[in-house]
Amino acid sequence: MSTQTPEGGPLAGLRVIEVAGIGPGPFAAMMLADMGAEVLRIDRASAVPPMQPVDPSWDLLGRSRRSVAVDLKNPEGGECVLRLCESADVLIEGFRPGVAERLGFGPTEALARNSTLVYGRMTGFGQTGPLASAAGHDINYVAISGALYHMGPADAPPVPPLNLVGDFGGGGMLLAVGILAALHERSTSGKGQVVDAAMVDGSALLTTVQHSIAAMGMWNVERGTNIVDGGAPFYGTYETSDGKYLAVGPIEDRFRLEFATILGLDVAELGDPSDPTEWPKGHDRVAEVIRQRTAEDWLSRTDGTDACVTPILSIFDAPDHPHNQARQVFCEVDGIAQPSPAPRFDRTPSPNPTGAPNPGEHTDEGLAAWGFSDAEIGKLRDAGVVAQIPNG
Repeated sequence: MSTQTPEGGPLAGLRVIEVAGIGPGPFAAMMLADMGAEVLRIDRASAVPPMQPVDPSWDLLGRSRRSVAVDLKNPEGGECVLRLCESADVLIEGFRPGVAERLGFGPTEALARNSTLVYGRMTGFGQTGPLASAAGHDINYVAISGALYHMGPADAPPVPPLNLVGDFGGGGMLLAVGILAALHERSTSGKGQVVDAAMVDGSALLTTVQHSIAAMGMWNVERGTNIVDGGAPFYGTYETSDGKYLAVGPIEDRFRLEFATILGLDVAELGDPSDPTEWPKGHDRVAEVIRQRTAEDWLSRTDGTDACVTPILSIFDAPDHPHNQARQVFCEVDGIAQPSPAPRFDRTPSPNPTGAPNPGEHTDEGLAAWGFSDAEIGKLRDAGVVAQIPNG
């Protein structure tokens, strides 16, 4: 495990406090850390080993930051967080509404200490509304946003899209964008503010194009009957003779013609792209042809063409794909393959990630780097407000 924080990157010099949580909050903090921000994670003192149930190096969302362990239920723990806020640019917390306030470091208290602080709040249902304090997970937030209903085949219940749409796309990335927007606004106003990022809001935002298509009268409420939900024969997945799967997406006329020619079909056999009633027959015909050859055979035939055919890879296979290797889409940190930082910057490239720390691994050095004296750190440790563990 590294005791170093990354250097360089477009966010070098930005100081972020992350109150440890799960899912979208850590993902937002990871994105900021990937781009060079100095992220100090506040772990619960009760989570310090031997309480830690798994090897922290497996927590890929926790990469590239220091960790200090603080007893947040101790009033002095809340004061410790506020003290850190005094020299921070950003704070990220993912509690239910009102919890940070009860712990003593809500937005009012934090902004009173540092009026330029950007206070990022990550929840499922948001800080307001009848469900604000309700429990939930990705599937619940995606469900009421209108996104989940449209995912899955026509003859089966909706299929959860892993936890990508709510937790990470509609949650963590939304929070990261909101934080960066607030930082930009601060550069002119000189003031911080609260960023209320809710997974329901973000999941709904991700369906904007579907709302646009619906406004044109071109989106059906039934699953599996639309152009990008698997209904169209030229936008879907197909099984090959060796039990593997291909992703097919030649939507445009010339791409569709090239795809049909490679399959040995007349493009008309795919069905009229403007007539969904013809799509089921076209889908069956394409499936019949693709099942006749192996995935490798089809990929060799479509390689270098505009047929829009790619293999469907698992997370275990994706790092080995030639394109992903050429672009270094994945990297290895502490022997564990994982996605590389993104996006890419030509002048201020993101630093190489470092491994996730043990909770409380950097308590002494982290607090010292953020302005606590040795005497103050010793007093907090003696009082049980913070805890330090040895590396490894």
